[in-house]
Amino acid sequence: MYESAKIYLLFQKPFRLNRKKEIKNALSYLFKSEKKKLISLNFIFCSDKFLLKINQQFLNHDFLTDVITFDLSQNESEIEGEIYVSIDMVRENAKRLNLKASEELLRVIFHGALHLCGYKDKNFKQRAEMRKKENQMLRFLNVSRETKI
Repeated sequence: MYESAKIYLLFQKPFRLNRKKEIKNALSYLFKSEKKKLISLNFIFCSDKFLLKINQQFLNHDFLTDVITFDLSQNESEIEGEIYVSIDMVRENAKRLNLKASEELLRVIFHGALHLCGYKDKNFKQRAEMRKKENQMLRFLNVSRETKI
């Protein structure tokens, strides 16, 4: 069992999230394996409209996205942050990729958490490393889906 009491799941848009305890444990495992101390982490599950406003207001981006991560950590060895996940975009991406929305949601959750661990996705090499770690975490939860970039 991993420390998961400091991971909060908040819902701006009504949504049923299954396996909450397992997800929190997997995230705690991820941070521990990356040698990060979990201080506090909020996941905010929201609509496209809500996340677009966040993207425009804080990042000056005028486009939709599936996840935005805000690193609020005081130092590199700690994890403190907020991860906003668009349920609408997750569902749309899952449909486009012919995947279960629950599997795509897990990938996006881990993607956001990996950003807090210092992983980037700006170029091909970084995206490949990020995808490798996402796939490892999906396997941790016994989700067979592995994706390539």
